[in-house]
Amino acid sequence: MTTAEPIPHGAAGVRIADDLRTAILAGRYAPGARIRQEDLADQHGASRLPVREALRMLEGEGLVTLVANTGAWVTSLSLADCEEMYQIRERIEPLLLRYNVPMLSDAQIDHLEQLALQMEEGDDVEHFLALDREFHLSSYSAAETSLLGDTVRQLWNRTQHYRRAFMQVFRPSDRSVHHEHHLLVAAIRRRDLDEAERVLASHIRRTRKELARHPEIFTD
Repeated sequence: MTTAEPIPHGAAGVRIADDLRTAILAGRYAPGARIRQEDLADQHGASRLPVREALRMLEGEGLVTLVANTGAWVTSLSLADCEEMYQIRERIEPLLLRYNVPMLSDAQIDHLEQLALQMEEGDDVEHFLALDREFHLSSYSAAETSLLGDTVRQLWNRTQHYRRAFMQVFRPSDRSVHHEHHLLVAAIRRRDLDEAERVLASHIRRTRKELARHPEIFTD
């Protein structure tokens, strides 16, 4: 009988961070929720060391807030925080898209079009959020960047809960969202970099302004 090799703390920390990140993005932890290290250790059959490593990783991504000698919480945003992040997204995501458009294959663009069509089906918030996330992040998947891509993904992750709360009010059936997605696909298919940037910036800006109309979503 062979004994399984112990998982190095680094690998265990990454695994725990991946699982916790997924849980936070899926809404299983609300902003401001306490994260108990002992619970994570029990869930993953791990010691406190890789749990602490995982929490530090997610603190670096802005998903977790650590307070010395107190504990860990899921990071919450104020309306001003979210406004700032959307202002940043509005400026840098179009640039990231510009890098990607010339490198996207016809098959990848066809996939974007299918995702845009699927988002029009039904009124389920979680289904829409998953497709919307895949749609936008797939459009950024062709070009390798040293900083821009990671920055955009972190901003997406940090605002995920507030998109979910917003969609409970706004609902996925809003036609303007779907129209913008189709306009974006059309610009990408034409390899029209300026138009793709313009449509995407407008798309993000409209969401930012709509979010500002619902301050009840945010903490003080």
